[in-house]
Amino acid sequence: MSNVPANLYYSASHQWLAVEADGNVAVGISDFAQEALGDVVFVEFPSLGMAVGKDEACAVVESVKSASDVFAPVSGTVIEVNSALESAPEQLNQAPYQAWLFKLRLADAKELETLLSATAYQALTATQGN
Repeated sequence: MSNVPANLYYSASHQWLAVEADGNVAVGISDFAQEALGDVVFVEFPSLGMAVGKDEACAVVESVKSASDVFAPVSGTVIEVNSALESAPEQLNQAPYQAWLFKLRLADAKELETLLSATAYQALTATQGN
C-alpha cells in the first residue's frame, strides 16, 4: 500500500500538492507514482516564469522503465524548481513527499477544491492496483 499523507492534496494523475504558508504551492509525484515508475534517473523541469494551466503537462520524470509527463494539478506560474533533483533524481523514489518538483504561484485558489483528499486518492489508487 502506498504512503498517502493526509495533509496534502492529490490529482488523479498522481501528483501531490502542498499549500505553503505564503499561499504558493509545491508539487511532486506521489508514492504510488514513483513505485510505478521505478528508479528515477532524470527530471525535466518547467521553465521559471512559465504559466501553466490545470492538468497541463509541464515537466517530465524519466525512470529506467519509461518517461512520464507531470501535470500541473492547478493553474499558476512556476516560481521555483527543485534543482537538487538534477544531481540526485533518486530522491523522488526515496522521499517522494519531501522531493517536490516545482512550486507555483496559484492562479485560482478555488481549483484546490477540485483535487482529491488523501482518502479519495487512496480509494483511486486501490482501484488501479500497485
